Amino acid sequence: MQRLLAALLLLAVAGCNAASSGDSGAEADGKDGYRIAVIPKGTTHVFWKSVHAGAQKAAKELTAAGTPVEIQWRGPLLENNREKQIDIVGDFVAQGIDGIVLAPLDSTALIPSVRDAQDAGIPTVIFDSGLADESIIVSYVATDNYHGGVLAAQELGKRLNGEGNVILLRYNVGSESTEQREEGFLDTLEKELPNINILSSDQYSGTTIASAQEKALQLCNRFGDRLDGFFAVCEADTIGVLAALDNEGLAGKITFIGFDPSPLLIDAMRDKKIQGLVLQDPVAMGYLGVKTMVEHLQGKEVPKRIPTGESMATPENMDDPEIDKLLNPEKAD
Repeated sequence: MQRLLAALLLLAVAGCNAASSGDSGAEADGKDGYRIAVIPKGTTHVFWKSVHAGAQKAAKELTAAGTPVEIQWRGPLLENNREKQIDIVGDFVAQGIDGIVLAPLDSTALIPSVRDAQDAGIPTVIFDSGLADESIIVSYVATDNYHGGVLAAQELGKRLNGEGNVILLRYNVGSESTEQREEGFLDTLEKELPNINILSSDQYSGTTIASAQEKALQLCNRFGDRLDGFFAVCEADTIGVLAALDNEGLAGKITFIGFDPSPLLIDAMRDKKIQGLVLQDPVAMGYLGVKTMVEHLQGKEVPKRIPTGESMATPENMDDPEIDKLLNPEKAD
């Protein structure tokens, strides 16, 4: 009996492997307003809490202006659960949601889901990470991730005086946003910094801090005596690499560039264990994703591509007002 109860409990937990909430300035039933599903890649990292804050802000502004908007926020807990995200999109399509604002975990695996939504008359705005088939989406709201990789390479090259040995730790196969960062980084090293040698650029961290730390430790053990610089392409990646560098006594001794902030990473940059963080504007992503969807539903023409900007934070400029705002963006409760 105890084994049966344990098995049932595990099934119940597995069935709840998503986070969901409804946010609005007022309830919208699709007649007097709009119900918009906002589906992030995951719900654990700080980045997504800021996207959520932006979506909430847009809903409140639109509702106050006379267009009631209800946000349905729901996503997988972890950013490696493609099946869960596919199921979430399908659930919202079955509910007859008015529009979907989606950060696809995989640039190809989510195409059938978005196409099913289109067939059901439900439009999709993509944010953060692209979809391979842009013909089935309304708009793409995101950082120029390729340029983010360019900024990382240029900052690394400047701090290394144009020469040295570096590692790129990739994120996860199928993640279009991080693939663009990786490509921008490598292209820039090849074109602008020919005297920088790449020790490794084919390893993937996986989607958790623990897996990133494990992979970074392996790379440090293999190349640590020759290592001058490191680039990690997202928040989980950056936190995992920082832990590995701390463990190996390399933090602050090599040049480390990461992507996206968190309180831990901000403190590490102040301590000069991190020399640069590429910053996005996740609040703007959530805000513009919802605003763009509502404008489309109202019959207005919207741009196919909406950039949200990218910046480089360093120990030297991190207290500048504009950089500080991106290092410490609003977060949903």
